[in-house]
Amino acid sequence: MSVSPVPRALTLAIVGDVHEAWEPEDGLALQHLGVDLVLLVGDFGNESVATVGAIAQVPLSKAIVLGNHDAWYTATDWGRKKCPYDRTQEDRVQQQLDLLGEAHVGYGYRDFPELGVSVVGGRPFSWGGPQWQHQRFYCDRYGITDFETSTAKILEAVQQTATSILIFLSHCGPQGLGDRPEDPCGRDWKPLGGDFGDPDLAAAIITTQQMGKRVPLVAFGHMHHQLRHTQQRTRRMTHVDEAGTVYVNAAWVPRIVKTPGESRRNFSLIRLQGETVTEVAVVWVTAKGTIVSKQILYRATIATSQSA
Repeated sequence: MSVSPVPRALTLAIVGDVHEAWEPEDGLALQHLGVDLVLLVGDFGNESVATVGAIAQVPLSKAIVLGNHDAWYTATDWGRKKCPYDRTQEDRVQQQLDLLGEAHVGYGYRDFPELGVSVVGGRPFSWGGPQWQHQRFYCDRYGITDFETSTAKILEAVQQTATSILIFLSHCGPQGLGDRPEDPCGRDWKPLGGDFGDPDLAAAIITTQQMGKRVPLVAFGHMHHQLRHTQQRTRRMTHVDEAGTVYVNAAWVPRIVKTPGESRRNFSLIRLQGETVTEVAVVWVTAKGTIVSKQILYRATIATSQSA
């Protein structure tokens, strides 16, 4: 049974691909910012159990999905060959999952009834792309063998949520946001171009919208904001579909920049008013939560969004 959303403005923080760029000050900064919910899109390191453990201890409401680097030595044949630890003695993928517990929503969900929202996770450990990959890994861990069964797994979580306002959280974004190199999930390596979003996530979002549930936000990372083939422009990090769903790629890498006397850290801040995303901003903050730089990526009034 669905519960009514809390009709108040929420501030959400999305933490983009970490790649071991995480410090205790990150947790302090998030607390100082006063965010209601933290969304983390994965790629904490190459199966970096220590980084995941530190993030798991942050005392804030959070939802997390693990990325392809979080199964770097486990999901692929070449990764298993290069693995620096004894995989017969350790399962670092499972160690990360155990540390995160219910905060990890990959192929699952987490309700936040006090906020009036639920977070549904897409396919964890995703590398993106139109071809199904790492069949052994997904079959062994989740019983998933193709995009169709993956979509069904995501929708199974959707059907169990306690609220009607859903946020999708995934490592790679969905297919359908453009096929140019600078698009949110566009291929920016040779051959240039092509949509490298997840088809299973795209199908799950469309079906969820057709079910009458509201999807104001889809948060992801994976494709970094700096393009590999040019320094003349950066990736387009937001997209809005015909249903009014706002898609945010939060993978600003590196996310910590050292400056004289202090470090500045990156977050994407989302303002959510009821069923509507009203603002998306990229901010750089100090450990005390002081915003030293803010770039508005998207802004909409509630009236405009609801009439669209």
